[in-house]
Amino acid sequence: MKHAIGIDLGGTHVSAAAVDKHGRLKHRAKQELTSRRVEHVVEVIEVVVRAVLKKLDGKKIVGVGLGCPGNVIEKTGVVRFSNNFRWRDVPLRAMLERRLRHDVHILNDARSATLGEYLFGVGKGTNDFALITIGTGIGGGLVCERRLVLGHEMGAGEIGHHTIRPDTGFRCTCGNIGCFEAQASSRGLFRHARVLAKRFPSSTLLRGITERNWKSKIISAGVLRGDRLAKAAWAAWLADLAIGVANIIAFTNPDTIALGGGVGQTAPNLLSRPLTKLVDRRTRMVPKGTTRIVSAKLGNDAGMAGAGALVFAGGVEGLRGAKL
Repeated sequence: MKHAIGIDLGGTHVSAAAVDKHGRLKHRAKQELTSRRVEHVVEVIEVVVRAVLKKLDGKKIVGVGLGCPGNVIEKTGVVRFSNNFRWRDVPLRAMLERRLRHDVHILNDARSATLGEYLFGVGKGTNDFALITIGTGIGGGLVCERRLVLGHEMGAGEIGHHTIRPDTGFRCTCGNIGCFEAQASSRGLFRHARVLAKRFPSSTLLRGITERNWKSKIISAGVLRGDRLAKAAWAAWLADLAIGVANIIAFTNPDTIALGGGVGQTAPNLLSRPLTKLVDRRTRMVPKGTTRIVSAKLGNDAGMAGAGALVFAGGVEGLRGAKL
């Protein structure tokens, strides 16, 4: 069976695997990033790809797919900008093809994860689907009528940067005030807790906690043991998450919305069930209850599976306008 190499470029590491046309992964490799300099990232990508190729023991691959943070120009393979890496106009595809001696296809990392989750995860069999990845930031992607929505300049699906609190919200990394990402990401959860902490002086929830060592499980665990600050922060955060999700339903009317990322895997009784109730209250022009809100299935594998599927589709050019 033919394989592609699927790569997920994260903020702290690079993961790769051999991917078959059914989205099955094997021969995984992973290496940490010690710098976000382009040259270092390219070197690490080469190392993990070589490791996968070695495990394939000389078997032919059809190409290499990469999920990369940022906006990628489809025809040239240039990363126009990446806020995470602070890159501008990086000819990433050409750099990788020189080293790897294989065709390389690049797609935004969140859209790559959307492709993987749609084809091989909880989106399988649906016509209209959305993935929301909730971590330090919020990423995502949209599938409408079995087509991955890419947009004129490959920017469709940047759901983390639609504004939900323009006057009273937190400042986003993109520079705007009140973006969905700023309000409803893991960082947004921490900010809600920090703002509300003064109302609950007896709570020790945030003692010794900063944004640097923050984990969302601190709040979810606090909710389960009845901490009042945790419950208030979770409720405020969930309300903002519901606004963004309701907007996505109004924009695209998906059959299923999958919640991915670290926060997206929170137990249904804390996340998807109360979120569904809040979203239903905000849903007006689309029949209530027609969109399933569930946890994503593939976890961190979604990006690699999607990157492999990108190769089998013939790259972004093959995806554009094609039914999946």
